[in-house]
Amino acid sequence: MIGNKFEEFVDIVKRLRKECPWDKEQTNDSIKSATIEEAYEVVEAIDHKNFDELKKELGDLLLHVIFHTTIAEESNHFKLDDVIESIQEKLIRRHPHVFGNTEVTGADHVKKNWETIKLKEGRKSVVDGVPKNLPALQRAHRLQDKASKVGFDWEKKEDVWKKVIEEIEEMHMSEREETKEQLENEIGDVFFALVNYSRFLRVNPEDALRKTNEKFIKRFNYVEKKIAESGKKLTESNLKETDEYWEESKKDSSISSE
Repeated sequence: MIGNKFEEFVDIVKRLRKECPWDKEQTNDSIKSATIEEAYEVVEAIDHKNFDELKKELGDLLLHVIFHTTIAEESNHFKLDDVIESIQEKLIRRHPHVFGNTEVTGADHVKKNWETIKLKEGRKSVVDGVPKNLPALQRAHRLQDKASKVGFDWEKKEDVWKKVIEEIEEMHMSEREETKEQLENEIGDVFFALVNYSRFLRVNPEDALRKTNEKFIKRFNYVEKKIAESGKKLTESNLKETDEYWEESKKDSSISSE
């Protein structure tokens, strides 16, 4: 059943590519930003635990996989069978504890083996393969996580926290410097240290900040709504008034629970 549905879907995409004027003009490069957008919409649906929306967004993401492949196939770069075969081979190769005789003690052991296998595949560095276009917090988290799998890591969480404090103090001291570059370096070090500490707490910093951003938007919208209800514009209100509404928003369970 799934096989037939998948084949029908691929045929639909290929027909659109041939007969739709817009689809015919697209290239892998022209739709790459839309692919990223679709991936983020999948994440948003997951954050909101909206499984009906998740179903739709995964479909949109699948469309991009097939569309990119169809475009590549036209130039004889690779076919859909090649894409599927490639991922199948990689999954089997990197899971010797499932498809072979390797024994593992847990998820961390699996991750360590994963990085070791990738080095054997020809990677020159453990941190190779982390996309440069990832959001900075997420990329920092992935770089640190990968390095930790080969033993390059702190032993105690407390020492990581001391590093955070050290970097914050250095940032504060750098305020006396006149160069923006120095400040950027120190602020970057603070973020990097905080990301590392969050990793020890088993919290993804990108997820955490994204949720905080959404919480800020909801609370700020609450303030805007209350100011409007009072017959004023936000620019006409004072800090004391907006701060009171901000504190009110924190007590709203539909906001504070986000």
